Amino acid sequence: MEETVEQMQVRHRKEQRDLQSRVTSKKKNATKKTRKGVNDECAELERQLSQRHADELKSLAGGDASEQAAQPGEEGGDEDEDEDEDEDVEGALAAQLQGTAIAPPRAQQQQQTPADSPPQQDQQQQQQPKKRNRQKERLARRAAEQEAAADAAHSEAAHMIDHRGIERAYMAKEFAAHALVEKDIAPDGHCLFSAVADQLAANGIAVVVSSSSSTTDGPAYKAVRQRAADYMEAHGDEYAGFLEEPLAAYAAKIRDTAEWGGQLELAALANAYGVEIRVVQDGRIGVVRPAAEDTREGLKTLWLAYYRHGYSLGEHYNSLRKAA
Repeated sequence: MEETVEQMQVRHRKEQRDLQSRVTSKKKNATKKTRKGVNDECAELERQLSQRHADELKSLAGGDASEQAAQPGEEGGDEDEDEDEDEDVEGALAAQLQGTAIAPPRAQQQQQTPADSPPQQDQQQQQQPKKRNRQKERLARRAAEQEAAADAAHSEAAHMIDHRGIERAYMAKEFAAHALVEKDIAPDGHCLFSAVADQLAANGIAVVVSSSSSTTDGPAYKAVRQRAADYMEAHGDEYAGFLEEPLAAYAAKIRDTAEWGGQLELAALANAYGVEIRVVQDGRIGVVRPAAEDTREGLKTLWLAYYRHGYSLGEHYNSLRKAA
């Protein structure tokens, strides 16, 4: 059974409320690091929902508008009340004008004969305005508004820059230049640490924590998180100046939660494991080396891919392995 316009509009309003709840929740839970990615995702979700609603209404209006217009009474809220008030004013003016006749020229009055004059009843019927079909007018107006919104959305989409496609093209070029193949990492908030754990395993480096009280049970990313947090706490003078909160509180989030990792964590891991980390991003390669590089020989290199636009949740890291 096909939806009527009213049923579709009720569903659209519910979907908009549901999306607004999701958007509010995402923005409320966003951190300073994730705010931009969350805002971009929310804007994209709202744009997609608006465009889908416009397309659905446009499609339905083409075949069902006339049938919906023939059905009795749709309650139009304040809009109907305004139209009723307008009609009352127009009706009052029509009633006043109905009783007012503009006299024809005297010569024309003399020439007119009783046979030429229509009956009084016929004159009144001819002067009565045709009853408006408010339902049909309302549906036509809404269909026109939805069509205009859909056209505006299509026009906006046509002029948007494809950041995701441009980023993917840059990445593919660098992967080919360095004979790298990508291993997807789950976008779950642990992606940086999971990607580093995968690279350590690929290079034969043990994924262990630095303190004797720590354990390596569970996913490997937990040990990597532990190692990064321990190193940052042990070298607080190097990291505290970059934080907006106490180092101990920040290290606890890195160790025990799904807090996203970034440049600070990469630097800590490069020093903790004594490796060079290369990050492919935006058509270039960022290199993170340990501070005591001059005392280290034969550093192993970990390869990561960093995406700013490629994933709906925002920033993301994947692991890169040498092609076989």
